[in-house]
Amino acid sequence: MPELPEVETTRRGLAPTVEHHRIECAIVRHRGMRLPVPRGLERRLAGARIMSLRRRGKYLLFDCSQANGNTGTLIVHLGMSGRLWLVDAATPAEKHDHFDLVIDNGLVVRLRDPRRFGLVLWQTGDALTHPLLASIGPEPLTADFDGAVLYRETRKRNAAIKLVIMDSHVVAGVGNIYANEALFHAGIDPRTPASRVSRKRCDLLAGEIKKTLASAIDAGGSSLRDYVGSDGMAGNFQNHFLVYGRAGEPCTQCGTVIRELRQGQRATCYCPSCQRR
Repeated sequence: MPELPEVETTRRGLAPTVEHHRIECAIVRHRGMRLPVPRGLERRLAGARIMSLRRRGKYLLFDCSQANGNTGTLIVHLGMSGRLWLVDAATPAEKHDHFDLVIDNGLVVRLRDPRRFGLVLWQTGDALTHPLLASIGPEPLTADFDGAVLYRETRKRNAAIKLVIMDSHVVAGVGNIYANEALFHAGIDPRTPASRVSRKRCDLLAGEIKKTLASAIDAGGSSLRDYVGSDGMAGNFQNHFLVYGRAGEPCTQCGTVIRELRQGQRATCYCPSCQRR
């Protein structure tokens, strides 16, 4: 699944090309996404100008000024296997290309989503009031998230710390890959009950979450299956994984064999020597 670094990499790749440009038209080829693509979306977007492209958690927000003077936001989520990239307007659509934004510079922002778990939605007014966005926690790469926030949010939670930092109500967008890696760097066993993580270790973990996500963004995200950036190029942070996907291999720090277990139906990889409860 594209996680925060992949979505942010996509945003950074698209923004210089689409911001302040006019949408000539929108093409919806398949409305049956995780939620149906709204009827009338093509009409709303035709002639609109993209004023900014933001990210909230794992959602991309195209803030638009419509041709009739109203404002609204196109909300896009990449789902499990989606990619949002730039193609020339003459590039034929393929089987899983479900949505296009045709821009006035001859390029198309195209959504390809084989599993159709992604979202293409419209919100009039403040996008952050949309039900899918309103309850998302603080952005991890901002000053709104730190060890104090994490410590406060974990005091009454007995769930495993890995599951807590993946809860978007606690902090936005820390997905499975980066939770594994940040916990390793912080030296914390992913099974540790969240309420048992001390303030000092919350400070450390919050810092490692920030560092891990920032490094992944710098590397263009992680390409394991379907993900590519807006330019069609794969990310390479997967070449820097220290635990994720390395079960059965020696830890790069101590040589102990990396173990794997399942938490919340997701793979958790950790070093039993370097990471302690």
